[in-house]
Amino acid sequence: MDSGVTTAVILAAGLGSRLKHRTEEQPKGFLEIEGVPLIERSLVNLVNAGISKIIIGTGYLHEHFDTLKQKYPVVTFRNEDFSTTGSMYTLFVLRHLIKGQFLLLESDLLYDPIALNYLLADQRADIILASGATGSGDEVFIQASAENSLQQMSKDRKSLTHISGELVGISKLTLRTLENMASYSEQHFVKGNRMLNYEDALVGVAAQQPIHIKIVEDLVWCEIDDENHLTRALTLVYPRIKGK
Repeated sequence: MDSGVTTAVILAAGLGSRLKHRTEEQPKGFLEIEGVPLIERSLVNLVNAGISKIIIGTGYLHEHFDTLKQKYPVVTFRNEDFSTTGSMYTLFVLRHLIKGQFLLLESDLLYDPIALNYLLADQRADIILASGATGSGDEVFIQASAENSLQQMSKDRKSLTHISGELVGISKLTLRTLENMASYSEQHFVKGNRMLNYEDALVGVAAQQPIHIKIVEDLVWCEIDDENHLTRALTLVYPRIKGK
């Protein structure tokens, strides 16, 4: 598939504190499913989808990610303030490495590789991938307009007027949108709020420009933030991906 998108950014600076006993010696992205770390599964998916440059925003135990350069087209950039900042700050400090339209991913995802194709095949410029209800716990719910453009995102479903889907953690963004996210975020950073997440910045810029939502109701995926997520990944999600 020749989508013109050849760059991906993976945000992987976090501490993984809810899986503390599993992340004392390795970042969360190195949790293994059948002997293969989550991050490597994602790297293989990206390379197979035609991505030739993968930028990983690191922080906690960053040296683990540096070893991936031996096997994959990876560049790493460390957020030195990872313990006191959110995911948007990591994207902010590495943004100079991004030269064109790119995929943005979270590092703790287990997903059907077809998820990437849904975004790469879509001609629209800025798209957030969403799924139907997963019931996984800790979901980020998306409120979209009638035209499927982003209005709000929140873990508190009561704060939304309706729920259009759940955030998967894979998006396709343009440089213009990245610049707008950076400008929006900088206003928060100078006020001392550096815990901003990239989702907050997307909502912030969605008021000025369309951020489209690609809803794939039956997408097979999960994020792994805690023990319940890991059990669900091993017993439900991975068997479905493997069976395809």
